[in-house]
Amino acid sequence: MSTLELSTPEPGIALLTLSRPERLNAMSAELLAELHRTLDAVAEDPGCRVVVLTGAGRGFCAGLDLTAYDLGSQRERRESPQERLALQKHIAALVPKLRAMPQPVVAAVNGPAAGGGLALALASDVRIAGASARFNVAFVRIGLSGCDIGVSWMLPRLVGASRAFELLLTGRLIDAAEADRIGLVTRVVPDGELLESALETARAIRANSPMGVRMTKEVMWSQLEIGSLQAGIDLENRTQILTSYTEDHDEAAAAFRERRPPAFRDR
Repeated sequence: MSTLELSTPEPGIALLTLSRPERLNAMSAELLAELHRTLDAVAEDPGCRVVVLTGAGRGFCAGLDLTAYDLGSQRERRESPQERLALQKHIAALVPKLRAMPQPVVAAVNGPAAGGGLALALASDVRIAGASARFNVAFVRIGLSGCDIGVSWMLPRLVGASRAFELLLTGRLIDAAEADRIGLVTRVVPDGELLESALETARAIRANSPMGVRMTKEVMWSQLEIGSLQAGIDLENRTQILTSYTEDHDEAAAAFRERRPPAFRDR
């Protein structure tokens, strides 16, 4: 793959690196296609427990590569509305795909995460920022709506409606310190420590049972869409009973009693 690198730095941990550093990893048609294919393949890999997502070079992802698409004046455009909508859906489908993956995704954000890059970070389950990280809702700065690729749904749920609305309307750039202060990221680390910090979180996730982690990711995202406390508790109740019947639950209890690390088998 020329625009995306997939590696396994440690057992059970996949490292997915956007690799168009000369364009700050902006999304071309090739990168979009490779992202879809690779995420599909990783989701079906039973040996993969956690995914770390990052960018090569100085940036995480600068959004859609405007130079790679025909975005001239209306008179110059060749696409039909149907073709333009198909492209829009293709890009936006990355967000529910990340949400639906059984593996948690840890975004290691280095440098700019703008527009579609911001969407990828928001759709990840955990966000860790390098000191150079910068975030902005770029869509509104190029004459489009700030509401795109799921950002207007995810951002208010992460930082609150008041802060999200200001960021959506202005498109202003926020640095890593502000992102940390408003709760957009879990922590900020020096750039040279970013990947190791993301791997540290991935290891902590990997130490838990596969079924427990999958169910936690599924329920925690579903809770953002559930309309009442009781409905949320009902979902939790059923999930807890389901996981209580796994062999890994028994193994975790035995390991706790015997003061040893558990040996999970995803059964």
